[in-house]
Amino acid sequence: MTTSSASTVTERISVDRPFFAVEFFPPKDDRGEAELWRAIRRLEVLDPAYVSVTYGAGGSSRDRTVRTVERIATDTTLCSMAHLTAVSHSTDELRHVIGSLAAAGVRNIMALRGDPPGDPLGEWVAHPEGLEYADQLVALIKRSGPFCVGVAAFPYGHPRSADLDADTERLVGKFRAGAEFAVTQLFLEPDGFLRLRDRVAAAGFDQPIIPGIMPLTSEKTFHKGPELSGSPLPAALVERLAPYSGDTAAFRAAGMEVTGELCERLLAEGVPGIHFYCLNRSTATTELVERLGLAPRDEGTRLSTPA
Repeated sequence: MTTSSASTVTERISVDRPFFAVEFFPPKDDRGEAELWRAIRRLEVLDPAYVSVTYGAGGSSRDRTVRTVERIATDTTLCSMAHLTAVSHSTDELRHVIGSLAAAGVRNIMALRGDPPGDPLGEWVAHPEGLEYADQLVALIKRSGPFCVGVAAFPYGHPRSADLDADTERLVGKFRAGAEFAVTQLFLEPDGFLRLRDRVAAAGFDQPIIPGIMPLTSEKTFHKGPELSGSPLPAALVERLAPYSGDTAAFRAAGMEVTGELCERLLAEGVPGIHFYCLNRSTATTELVERLGLAPRDEGTRLSTPA
């Protein structure tokens, strides 16, 4: 395996074939820790381009994020990336967190303004000594050291954006500030993503925009994901999956087929890779990676142990 934990995300995604990446969240207890590391080890052999670890609203999981990313960087062959949000932090506190990440050997940061604590759809209020927008956080990180920085993108616009043009300008502003790539919020149909990509290209920017996809393994993820991301729940998809409601196994099979078709369409449209929101599990992501042919060609690795 050729992955190095010291790699940057841009190095890892600058390849001549589609890649996949995985997003985790910090575990809350020992059981969650064991579950997370089972998933990490099972996905590690499939060589994801990078793995990222989220950061709780208001920094609620800050220390766990740093510890988890540090362990990934030191105990695995994976390229790790830490999320960082501006929520409830002063600029001095953000500098401290950035320094902690640098001390842990982290070279990649996902810079996010973040959601308000307690209510992701609530009113945003900046810290009186903090930052207002994600582009300011990007600039702060870039001034703090040789970090590779990613940002969020919204195929249907951020819930607080006035319109899609204003939202696109926010994204390209983050690129102007130094961001090297973007990862989208999850979505369930490709057209919004493809239109976003076209708007960014028309604005003169060519940074990679990686689609964020959550495997549809349950009715809960089907309905809750779009609610939190702001992406629509397509009527045709609701109708397609309605016959499987209440049947856990049948819904999972149908949902995974839908997810596979979505990823296949995106890859056919030339996306550089897929970022999977895996919810600290490995099985669904493994199934999709194998279906899409995103595993290393020379290893032929196939995982069969469920998680």
